[in-house]
Amino acid sequence: MAILDAYGRPLRPAALRRELAGPTVAGMRSIWSDHPAAGLTPARLAVILREAEQGNARAFLDLAEEMEERDLHYLAVLSTRRRQVSQLAVTVAPADDSTEAEADAAEVRAWVERTELEDEIFSLMDAVGKGFAVCEIIWDLSARQWQPARLEYRLPRWFEFDPSRGQTLMVRAEAQSAPDSTPGLVPLEPGKFVTHVHQAKSGLPIRGGLARAAAWAWLFKTYTSRDWVRFVEAYGQPLRVGKYHKGAMPAERDILMRAVRDIATDACAIIPEGMSIEFITSQAVRASSDLYRDLLSYLDAQVSKAVLGQTLTTDAGQGGSGSYALGQVHDAVRHDIERADARQLAATLTRDVARPIVALNRGDPGPRGYPRIMIGREEQADPALVADMLSKLPGLRVDAAEVRAMLGFSEPGPQAEILGGSPRPEADNTAHTPPQNPAPTTARARLARTRADPPDGGDRGDAIDRAIDALTRDEGWEPLMEPVIAPLLAGLADSGDLSTARARLADMMHRMDDATLTETLRRMGFAAFLSGDAGLPDTGDG
Repeated sequence: MAILDAYGRPLRPAALRRELAGPTVAGMRSIWSDHPAAGLTPARLAVILREAEQGNARAFLDLAEEMEERDLHYLAVLSTRRRQVSQLAVTVAPADDSTEAEADAAEVRAWVERTELEDEIFSLMDAVGKGFAVCEIIWDLSARQWQPARLEYRLPRWFEFDPSRGQTLMVRAEAQSAPDSTPGLVPLEPGKFVTHVHQAKSGLPIRGGLARAAAWAWLFKTYTSRDWVRFVEAYGQPLRVGKYHKGAMPAERDILMRAVRDIATDACAIIPEGMSIEFITSQAVRASSDLYRDLLSYLDAQVSKAVLGQTLTTDAGQGGSGSYALGQVHDAVRHDIERADARQLAATLTRDVARPIVALNRGDPGPRGYPRIMIGREEQADPALVADMLSKLPGLRVDAAEVRAMLGFSEPGPQAEILGGSPRPEADNTAHTPPQNPAPTTARARLARTRADPPDGGDRGDAIDRAIDALTRDEGWEPLMEPVIAPLLAGLADSGDLSTARARLADMMHRMDDATLTETLRRMGFAAFLSGDAGLPDTGDG
């Protein structure tokens, strides 16, 4: 039974052992570029872009390469986007929970865990600028198993999309696989190539790369940079005017002319007495120079928006604009693009690498399907946001272990130092812990002594003091407090540990009954109010 790739084409083990798309010296896959950026004009750029969508993208792909070499800003933002994905975690998810599916995933994990994978992902992310990227799989059979030894990057100009539909990549070669095939192009061997097509916009794949969108801004920036260099060369030095007296001889005037010219290069000169040199600068010259700078900054900002989706993470320093909050929003936009890029690349690696590895080593898995390669960073909750949410929902019962897992914290061990929360229940710290606020404690003790032994043998206080004495005499407070503390004591008794008791605390407080205590205090307060309002003396006789 034939082993098929994702497109239903049979894998040919004999062909997989050979290198099929390497460079040739005199053939159609030369490493030499035609350098179309040299002397590029708007008219020529329009022709290059039109030829690319009509089936001849060689000049466009060479231009996209030169754009990265000649424009440092474009290189920086494009490399940022490529490296952001290449440094993400790569994992393998089995097709289901069965043992066979886990064995399939283990085959792919052996390839994913290689240190070279990061560089190979960076090469495949070249599709962001050019629209597509191709790596040839160099298979290793040394252990009698099919394992990709490496993904060899191939120059994009060695490939072309089929001219009929513009969707299927083909490799440039002298041979033809069929009599009716396109001259100079042959189909890619199944199971031999990783073809990552990046779609920055819908439409033909060759028009989906960001280099096509950035080409016009790059061309205008090239013109502006060239004109600015000429401007600085001409007006970078102030205008120098030499003045000589009316009776100056030709030899003297020649001396003055040489002095004026030498100031631009030697920054020094000598002239005879009686002659002078003036340096004339103009604000108009400085304003003209700012025009070039402003245009270049504008074009760079447009390229940043096209590549990264925002500008503040790259251009915030220009002009001093941009708040921290706005920068956070822009950085979130960049992470949205990161997730989209990672999802597209993960689908490519699953289709072109994971599937052939499993099919060649373990056969067709059938209905259970193939393992999936996943790329992305693990989502973590914001600790400040979680803490704020829990503080605003005191009645919400939440598992402490679940909150620790959300924040990335582990369960503390028995000897661990606790930084937050209540002390361990087995630790008795009451004997060594001083009162947190000694002043109120001292005041309460003084008040208790005053009530117990009134000064000068006087009375026992006012109506409020006597009411308090009535409550505390002969344990008269216990019937009042029993409905309040009984639910709390019962809940603590049912809780096996401190975390359970803390989780049940809100429910215990809800079941506390303070109606009797409240009513008694209300009556006593009302009686004390009437006593004071009527001016009754505090005789102390109750």
